[in-house]
This record gives sequence, C-alpha cells and structure tokens, in this order.
Amino acid sequence: MMKITVCIGSACHLKGSREIVERLQALIIKQNIADHIELKGTFCLGNCAKEGVSIMIDDQYFNVSKENIEHFFNEEVLIRLKAQ
Repeated sequence: MMKITVCIGSACHLKGSREIVERLQALIIKQNIADHIELKGTFCLGNCAKEGVSIMIDDQYFNVSKENIEHFFNEEVLIRLKAQ
C-alpha cells in the first residue's frame, strides 16, 4: 500500500494544503484506487522553505501546488502504483 502524507501545518495551509488534500481525494476516487493508497495529513514535514505544499510518498519528499497536483498525481502516484 502506498502512503501519501500531506503537510497541513501553518505554512502549507497558507499555500493551499486543504485544496491539495481535496484534489488528491477526488483523483484517488476517480481512479478507483482507494484500496491501494493511504492518504493522511501531518503537521510538519520540515520542508517549509520550499515552494508549494510538502508531500511525502512513502519516504520521498515532494512539493506541489494547486496548479500541478494533477500532473504530479499522474506522474508520481499512478506510475508508482503500476510499478508495484
């Protein structure tokens, strides 16, 4: 099972983490892969200085925005799931 953790701490909240979580939930449902993904929030991933909202897939860090979340999902999440 893939674990996706989204920072919902103060800095990421201001950068739109709520919308990121909602968009990820919608994409997961649309792709019918909820049984393969654990989506959760955390208060800080320690990546606050970087651009965008901090996300971790398993043990790898990323930064995303509302504008690139769908591309990120297609390129990182779906491809990783297919490789498993």
